[in-house]
Amino acid sequence: MSYQPIENYGIIGDLNTTALVGLNGSIDFMCFPEFDSPSIFASLLDEKRGGFYSISPEFRRMKTKQLYLPDTNVLLTRFLSSEGVGEIMDLMPVSADVQDGKKLIRRLTTIRGEVKYKLQCSPRFNYGKDTHIIEQAGPNEILFKCQREGPAKEESPSGTAPALTLRLKAGVPIQVRDKDALAEFTLNAGQTVDFLLEDASNETSGQQDFADFIRQSIFRTVNYWKDWVSRSTYKGRWMETVNRSALVLKLLSSARYGAIIAAPTFSLPESIGGQRNWDYRYTWIRDASFTVYSFIRLGYTKEARAFMSWVEGLCRDIKGQERMGIMYSINGERQLKEYTLENFEGYCQSAPVRVGNDAYGQLQLDIYGELIDSVYLFNKHVEPISYDFWKDLEKQIEWLSNNWNQPDDGIWEVRGGKKDFLYSRLSCWVAFDRAMKIAEARSFPRNGNWKTERNKIYDSIFSDFWDEKEKAFMQFPGSSTVDASALLMPLVRFISPKDPRWLSTLKRIEEELVTDSLVYRYRPELAAPDGLNDTSSDGAVSREGTFSMCTFWYVECLSRAGQLDKSRFYFEKMLGYANHLGLYSEQLGFEGQHLGNFPQAFTHMGLISAAYNLNKQFNDSRNKNVDSDGGRLLD
Repeated sequence: MSYQPIENYGIIGDLNTTALVGLNGSIDFMCFPEFDSPSIFASLLDEKRGGFYSISPEFRRMKTKQLYLPDTNVLLTRFLSSEGVGEIMDLMPVSADVQDGKKLIRRLTTIRGEVKYKLQCSPRFNYGKDTHIIEQAGPNEILFKCQREGPAKEESPSGTAPALTLRLKAGVPIQVRDKDALAEFTLNAGQTVDFLLEDASNETSGQQDFADFIRQSIFRTVNYWKDWVSRSTYKGRWMETVNRSALVLKLLSSARYGAIIAAPTFSLPESIGGQRNWDYRYTWIRDASFTVYSFIRLGYTKEARAFMSWVEGLCRDIKGQERMGIMYSINGERQLKEYTLENFEGYCQSAPVRVGNDAYGQLQLDIYGELIDSVYLFNKHVEPISYDFWKDLEKQIEWLSNNWNQPDDGIWEVRGGKKDFLYSRLSCWVAFDRAMKIAEARSFPRNGNWKTERNKIYDSIFSDFWDEKEKAFMQFPGSSTVDASALLMPLVRFISPKDPRWLSTLKRIEEELVTDSLVYRYRPELAAPDGLNDTSSDGAVSREGTFSMCTFWYVECLSRAGQLDKSRFYFEKMLGYANHLGLYSEQLGFEGQHLGNFPQAFTHMGLISAAYNLNKQFNDSRNKNVDSDGGRLLD
């Protein structure tokens, strides 16, 4: 076994946690039972010690394919050979009672030929640190019982105890070998066998016939996803692509809490052999707020309402003059202490492998703009917010009015020191602007000082961040470089997308940060230091990839500027970088390989926003029969 490319995986989930399924039929990553619980399968981060759950045919030669059942998160992995064809259906049951969960179903079918298969289930509990005992509960049933190594001091932030017992039930006999479960069997064409991995404390499956339980679970899960997709109000271009991104965002939403995580994985590297390996299994206020924008645009008001309830709970818990944190666990825990897993070598030997995220203590002022903007859209398009929620938000805006002009760590969470970042100032302007709009729409009393602070920020951006010599808004005052987060300036309606100052800034971004339509977030050698001496294992300086999210921002800026042909072409090129299932990680490498945690909510949100705006622009009658230079074509 060796490391597969990150893009070789598909994702399944039950709105409590997720699993990554490789093209080879192996589940190589799964935290259980919650998103931020310790891993039970993590061979993606250590092929020897991480644990996996594989099913594969014993073909001499074969090709593999993956696809989702249309409009669902039910994944098919197909094995194609001259000797026969096999197919695995992978899903995590989800139904109206979405908080039930804690099950993983694998249905194996031979489509053609007589095919011999091998199954190996090798869980490794608590990030591979805990041992386990294994019991044969019956010819077709095995129990894996985690044995705690010392005190349970590294439980998940959501409070789920990491010690658990897993039950594997199968439609064929399974055997114990050392600490693993194995099975070898043959299926003829048309024959099917089912496997269920679940929390042994879950008795639901034991109360009915195994085959009937599997059949009903598949039926309910397929119908759940099809019904969810059918509620989308988006019927424009690239609808299937938009729906797939929406399905990813839904998978990253917690049914139990309403929180939305940034990505389901931790410590997948931003550069192979580098140190930028972070844990993304938490809720960033920024990322989740942007995701809510997408849900509202697509008509998914239930998801937006669930997140707002989660935020409302956070605000109630903030005491006195305490500021809001930039990130939380899915249950609202703010302390996400970061530590290193010394027992894992990392994906392709990319160490360290980090769990937790010390960025939780950073000051990132931009979160206020993103959050208040999402509340503004929710109040306008979903339902009016409550008076008590407004009063809690008002306290946060009051804090911001006294603190917006201080340096912070910025959107990119640099660990090399605070700066007066352009994007942080921009988002503070958004926070005051949208708070005033909410107050006006609802006739809420508000502090008259908000308008003064908003206007100060507006003037500051044009006086302090605009470089007359460079003809661009720079990353921070005195900086010699631009930053891709500036692409949000016209998207949040701070500046016209056709304003000469903006267009010259866009040109500078294209010159510095864009390569073949793909966008880097900044130039590390010129930007604010990130505090990492990041070199690869051979001593060469490693460089992160292009940020897929920023590329979609760039596409949207082009479309809003009226460069529709260029925007559409770059959008289509970016779609070509998706993996075989339409999924994206955080970044793309020089050879188009996916880098960073996978799949990433921010990237899929950016795709939805870019597609939505492009479709709107093409449907605008003012853009009909217009050439690439903006002139109207002759009849």
